[in-house]
Amino acid sequence: MRQDRLIVDDATQQTDIDPFVEVTDIVKRSGTSFYWAMRLLPKYKRDAMFAVYAFCREVDDVADEPGMPSEKMRGLDAWQSEIDGLFQNAFATRPVTRALAAAIQTFNFAKEDFDAVIAGMRMDAVDRLRLVDNDELALYCDRVACAVGRLSCAIFGIPADQARALSKNLGDALQLTNILRDVHEDALRDHVYLPDDLLRRHGCDATDARALLIQPGLVAACLELADIADARFASAEAVMRGCDRQAVRPAAIMKAVYHDILVNLRKRGWERLSEPLPHSKFRKYSLVARSLLFA
Repeated sequence: MRQDRLIVDDATQQTDIDPFVEVTDIVKRSGTSFYWAMRLLPKYKRDAMFAVYAFCREVDDVADEPGMPSEKMRGLDAWQSEIDGLFQNAFATRPVTRALAAAIQTFNFAKEDFDAVIAGMRMDAVDRLRLVDNDELALYCDRVACAVGRLSCAIFGIPADQARALSKNLGDALQLTNILRDVHEDALRDHVYLPDDLLRRHGCDATDARALLIQPGLVAACLELADIADARFASAEAVMRGCDRQAVRPAAIMKAVYHDILVNLRKRGWERLSEPLPHSKFRKYSLVARSLLFA
């Protein structure tokens, strides 16, 4: 059945403000690389995707902004209450959850995926973060990236088996790239996302995050994680080749942009962690244009 837009239930109309105007503004302000990928979608899918992204942006801001962990946890508790109410047909009070309420009427979202995103933000919302091993890293990636992929695939209309595989592989690839890009920035706030077992294999000690940045084995540890990310990108590409071309196009753009970041990280290396990547806007837009031809 053809659908042009999502309908906001009158019962959730707490204000005269259109919630889709609000979530679109959040997406635009974020400066996300994914904006143009989402713009490719039909309006009703785009509105849903903007609502999901705005939710992720809002809870991420709670976890990342300055403040006591206890205050951040209260903020995340409030968002958890919003999501709980959303799936219990309670009134949605925030513009983001009002937009999500409309999307839930059309797309088969799993509440567990929203819960997972909030749980991932709880992992982030601490003064000091260390991941013990690859299992804990995999859990973190599933919560903050793969869960978002599962919600996105529901909007894209990708069949369940392909959606699970694509969400896992592309979600891992994107999040590992984020981790490899932000090693220096994260260490300055006492967060280390490279797991301890990986670091120990390369002779590194993450007790002091800043000291970790100058340990010789860090480069080899980052290269090993980059190899894993490359393998996930390749697996995601294989899944996308079997998907409907139109449905998977936004994911192809995300993959192209982030894989290019990983390529540039390798070129720069992890010996010069504080140096910015040579990733121009022109290059980003050329990748988007090339992905429009994805087949």
